[in-house]
Amino acid sequence: MRERFSSTDTDSFSRIRAKGAPRRGRRSERFDDNEPEVVFRFDDHGAYAVAGDEYADFDGGHENHENYDDDSYDSYDDNPDGGPAGADRWSTWDQSTPTEKGPEPRPAWVVTELAAVDTELGLVKTGKEADVFLLERGVPGTDRRTLMAAKRYRDSQHRMFHRDSGYLEGRRHKESRIARAMAKRTAFGKEAIAAQWAGAEFTALCRLWSAGVAVPYPVQITGTEILMEFVGDESGTAAPRLAQLRAEEVDVEDLWEQLGRSLSLLAGDGYAHGDLSAYNILVHEGRLVIIDVPQIVDVVANPRGRAFLERDVRNVGAWFVSRGLPEHRVGELVGALEFDARLG
Repeated sequence: MRERFSSTDTDSFSRIRAKGAPRRGRRSERFDDNEPEVVFRFDDHGAYAVAGDEYADFDGGHENHENYDDDSYDSYDDNPDGGPAGADRWSTWDQSTPTEKGPEPRPAWVVTELAAVDTELGLVKTGKEADVFLLERGVPGTDRRTLMAAKRYRDSQHRMFHRDSGYLEGRRHKESRIARAMAKRTAFGKEAIAAQWAGAEFTALCRLWSAGVAVPYPVQITGTEILMEFVGDESGTAAPRLAQLRAEEVDVEDLWEQLGRSLSLLAGDGYAHGDLSAYNILVHEGRLVIIDVPQIVDVVANPRGRAFLERDVRNVGAWFVSRGLPEHRVGELVGALEFDARLG
């Protein structure tokens, strides 16, 4: 495997895995005997979990049924007898349903050919709930290929849910049994939460991309893996985060205007990012891109929605103020977004 990316932030970014390390593919996991089997599906409203045979009522079959195994996070391998030569797995494009694929019209760079293969090029970023990998999808024997970011949510044994309670207010599961498991943080409940976070992020990315918000294009979701646009150059070097940049390297005023437009579109749709800061905004060739939206907050349904919206602006606004933006501009943006969100 080649090193196809770089980063100056060694605390948040890791180098590529060693050749021969476990490959990634579809996951399988089983719960213990005291927990019901669960299947996670995604529709226009996000993720839902269905236990046992109830799954057939939702999708008319079990062709996309996912079994889970706590120790199988590092066992991504669609073909245990051997994957495609020179790659880690076949393309997973056909494993996603229409509602689990990105909005149309799709960008020309999205590779949808079933003959395509996926090659993992390295670990780009680690996080508390998920890790991001660099993935190349291409059609062998052609120049049809693209780089994507593969965001993979961890299983219940390796995730941290310290922030879930606040962000999940306003999100209610239609199955009372699943809602109770989520509230009690059982193994089954944590898997439901993981699916809800992944589904919420994918659904949000689809909605925000369609609305014109500066987010990565969401390619597809399978289980708790989201494939999305890789924000960086063709060599695999990821775009720097806003926090890494100095004032003289960027047009501060232009970036503030870009941020304001995207947050206005977000608020107008009734949402706040929920955890926005200079660390989850990328800047690529002058283009600002907002990332990491699993905790996106419905500012109307969530009783703390207004507080989340204001905190988003003030957190990222601190970076701009430290680089010359007049402080009153931050308060003005807060007021404008509250108006856009119809919060009064």
